[in-house]
Amino acid sequence: MVSISSSSKSSIIMKVVVMVAVVLVATEVDGQSCNTHLSGLNVCGEFVVPGADTTNPSAECCNALEAVPSDCICNTFRIASRLPTRCNIPTLSCN
Repeated sequence: MVSISSSSKSSIIMKVVVMVAVVLVATEVDGQSCNTHLSGLNVCGEFVVPGADTTNPSAECCNALEAVPSDCICNTFRIASRLPTRCNIPTLSCN
């Protein structure tokens, strides 16, 4: 079994929380909600957890990602990047 330090656990948890937030945040693009498109990314969940770096995403995941309009993804990332500050937690530093 792999031992994970407390700071690594916190980092992993924060990344998972942000990913969940990214999937759940609804923004508007051309009058259409991004929520439907983003919820389709649930099939990608197993590919964004620690240890998944060596696993290629499924065709289903890739198709779901391709179906999300780029404006929707960009707006969602902008919103998600502001969450730590709004939650009064340290900002993320992704290396």
